[in-house]
Amino acid sequence: MGLIAMSECDLQRIEVLSKVVAGRMTLVSAAHVLELSTRQVRRLLDRIETNGAASIRHKAIGRPSNNRICDGVRDYAVALVRERYADFGPTLAAEKLAERDGLLVSRETLRQWMAEAGLWLSRQQRRTFHQPRVRREGYGELVQIDGSEHRWFEDRGPPCSLLVFVDDATGRLMQLRFVRSESAFSYFEALALYLKRHGAPVAFYSDKHSVFRVAKKDAKGGQGMTQFGRALCELNIEILCANSSQAKGRVERMNRTLQDRLVKELRLAGINDMEAGNAFLPGFMERYNARFAIVPARPDDLHRPLNLAPARLAAILCKREQRYVGAQLTFSFERQRIMLTETEVTRGLVGRYVETYAYADGRLDVRWKGHCLPYQVFDKDQRVTHATITENKRLSDVLAYIRERQEQQTKPAVKTNSEKIGYKPRGRRPGKRTDFMNDPVVIARREKALSRVNAAD
Repeated sequence: MGLIAMSECDLQRIEVLSKVVAGRMTLVSAAHVLELSTRQVRRLLDRIETNGAASIRHKAIGRPSNNRICDGVRDYAVALVRERYADFGPTLAAEKLAERDGLLVSRETLRQWMAEAGLWLSRQQRRTFHQPRVRREGYGELVQIDGSEHRWFEDRGPPCSLLVFVDDATGRLMQLRFVRSESAFSYFEALALYLKRHGAPVAFYSDKHSVFRVAKKDAKGGQGMTQFGRALCELNIEILCANSSQAKGRVERMNRTLQDRLVKELRLAGINDMEAGNAFLPGFMERYNARFAIVPARPDDLHRPLNLAPARLAAILCKREQRYVGAQLTFSFERQRIMLTETEVTRGLVGRYVETYAYADGRLDVRWKGHCLPYQVFDKDQRVTHATITENKRLSDVLAYIRERQEQQTKPAVKTNSEKIGYKPRGRRPGKRTDFMNDPVVIARREKALSRVNAAD
């Protein structure tokens, strides 16, 4: 029974000492193997002869450590954590016990106490497993969409975002588009190309980006939908938001694959900007799908044809908002003051709401019951508002816009007093002149006098 509780070191010592007893190993060799002195080896041999092999174990085995914290301190610390710091981690709980309660306990000791008391779960216990979701059966039934910001052109060009559309049933790349950042207009542009090429799918599957989902529950206006959601509603396409990135893992893995394959393809093709990159993407998608796309479980295509006039589609894929018309036939829009031209129709719009249609190319239409209204821009000052709230995914686009505006603003030319009165320096220093022989005026007068004397002679 004593041998069962022995450590590997003790078992090695018994094996070596047994060889010494049997005469197969000398005392000096045993001391060298065990890294002990010969005197200590003799002590171990005497202990085995007296009390057996079990006596070779260390005498402190099974005894509490001399530096062990008493059970009363442990129970007190656990009680404090349970009462005041139940949702704290071991590191923060140890800091607060020292600061507020004067109890000094190392974080690792406190971690063990909290784990034994059920107040803390280890990293392995906190690990969550996401069960893989079965692919949809039909092509075009569910299309996962996402944007990936990356240095797609490496050091040859600025970083940008790539909008990725992936079919869930087949894993096909449906649409790729390089844009400056993820915004409603960039997704409108990619969606228009998707609808023109494939038709309308049943649903899109996205993350919780503000382009797809209203983050503020009590937001005023918009009827609980974003501009992209409103456009999909008019196109009879559903938008679903994933609760985690693992739920839309197909497009997330596609982003990782493209950050490897596409970056190298762009490098080999010598492409350095978004315009050339967007022209390269259709051929890349065709080659990728031919190699990696799979056959769906159902053979039919669930995309629906989109029978809309280009003007109607453009009116859907834009930003539409309502604005209140004041007493002077004016309303505010994007830090501008819009003044409606006075007509028989606009006179009756005071105190009413008109609808604005903002397009990606900068055009703005003001409509009332479907009729376009003439207007003038009263205030043309456009700039980013100070302390404005900017999302991380749009930060690059906003900074690029700010740089463009700053470069367009020319510095005012400030003239000095000398320039205002037309003074031109003659190359002489101020003060009394001492060297008259090198003065240009004196030299000119002297030459003129000499020419007169020569003429008289």
